[in-house]
Amino acid sequence: MSRIRLTALFFLGASTAFAQHAASLGYSSSLESSSPSLFASGNAAGTPAQAPGAAAPSAEYVGPFSRFALGAKVGSLGIGFQAATPLAARLNLSGGANFFSYNDNLTIDGLHYKANLHLRSAEASLDWFPLGGFHISPGALLYNGNQVTGNAAVPGGETFTLNDVNYLSSKTDPVSGSGGVKFNKAAPKLTVGFGNMLPRNGRHFSVPVELGFAYIGDPKVTLNLKGTACDPNGSGFCQSTTSPEIQANIAGQERKLHSDVSPARFFPIVSVGFAANF
Repeated sequence: MSRIRLTALFFLGASTAFAQHAASLGYSSSLESSSPSLFASGNAAGTPAQAPGAAAPSAEYVGPFSRFALGAKVGSLGIGFQAATPLAARLNLSGGANFFSYNDNLTIDGLHYKANLHLRSAEASLDWFPLGGFHISPGALLYNGNQVTGNAAVPGGETFTLNDVNYLSSKTDPVSGSGGVKFNKAAPKLTVGFGNMLPRNGRHFSVPVELGFAYIGDPKVTLNLKGTACDPNGSGFCQSTTSPEIQANIAGQERKLHSDVSPARFFPIVSVGFAANF
């Protein structure tokens, strides 16, 4: 169960409120195709006049970088801020930053860990809207600082296991150390979702929803221990954790932990947010 909790540290930010939200991506009609009743017979400048009580035409796409949107979100990458600007009629450029921290106590094979989850990332995407508010967004984590770090300890007189070999932590020099799990500093990602931060129908608010993954690479697991480990069978034989035998078993324990967290290389991205545009 502790190994499952270790892997689950990478998924704590996932939103359980993932819901469908379809934001329309319409375009207003041109003046030439509008109903003749919306125009006066013409003024001195030849400019059509809008009839009293008629609804204002919807906002149209103007050009690249012509508008700007800001928003906030919560999801598996943490609490985030996001921004977007249009590049074409059905294409936006978006980006943002995310952060979150969480602490947990784990016991794996007799070693007690005080684990700290750190979520820190910056991202950018191209959001293509082939149909309404549905979008496909290839992109990247430009900075991936997501990692788990922590301290390890075994109180004197307690047993623990390294690479399936049992040891007893010395009462006079108990075993302690540190460990961590890190990933690549940059990663490609792909998401799909609903909601356009820059609706082409003139609305100023949206609720974007994202679902996808980032390939953050093979986990890099480290485990460093110091102290003295003894024979748990009562022979009285003890040796430093710097001995070649124990160092070999520490390396084997790192491989076991690597296997436990390896599914996190495909980091799930789930988020829901709120945005306003100008």
